[in-house]
Amino acid sequence: MHTTNKYSKKFILGISGASGIKLASGFLSVLPAEFEVHIILSRGACECAKYELGLDIKALESMLYSTRNSTTPLYIWNDDEIGAPVASGSFGAEVMAIIPTSMDCLAKIACGISDTLLSRAASVMIKERRTLLLAPREMPLNAIVCEHMKQLALLGVIIAPPIIAYYAYPKTLAQMEHFIYGKWLDILRIPNDLYLRWGDKQIES
Repeated sequence: MHTTNKYSKKFILGISGASGIKLASGFLSVLPAEFEVHIILSRGACECAKYELGLDIKALESMLYSTRNSTTPLYIWNDDEIGAPVASGSFGAEVMAIIPTSMDCLAKIACGISDTLLSRAASVMIKERRTLLLAPREMPLNAIVCEHMKQLALLGVIIAPPIIAYYAYPKTLAQMEHFIYGKWLDILRIPNDLYLRWGDKQIES
């Protein structure tokens, strides 16, 4: 078991089995160095990594370690490690984000099911009244999913799908992704300058 006391700011990044593993690694790359990061990989995430990126679990973990350009610690937990430190409220993580959030993961959190490390950690964030951001990745959304998102939003969970906007004038896929990362960081009140904000172009001109 890992023991981590040196860094006070702890960020849990969950990666579930929806399409968009690259969004998680991209977000990790722009997350400020002040955070000690704990990643939880679901089984579905590992399957998506094989299909979308051609990476097995060892290669996926290696990619995530190399993506985090920081001297602060990065830990990776498997979803079946239910006794990991992040499963307890006493761990004291300030923020958790699940990027992307699969519909299975969303449903478990909404219904209070904590049979995996990822769903347990999310449940802990809710009970401790700490910040939890979910990035559902599905289209179209059915009524069941919308009801789950409503239930969680009423509990204070932040529902923030990866939706692009064109007022930032993105010209490449990377710029579109940086807009999404910047918006997630904004929502989490983490300063960043990853995208052109509304009105910036008018002010510059």
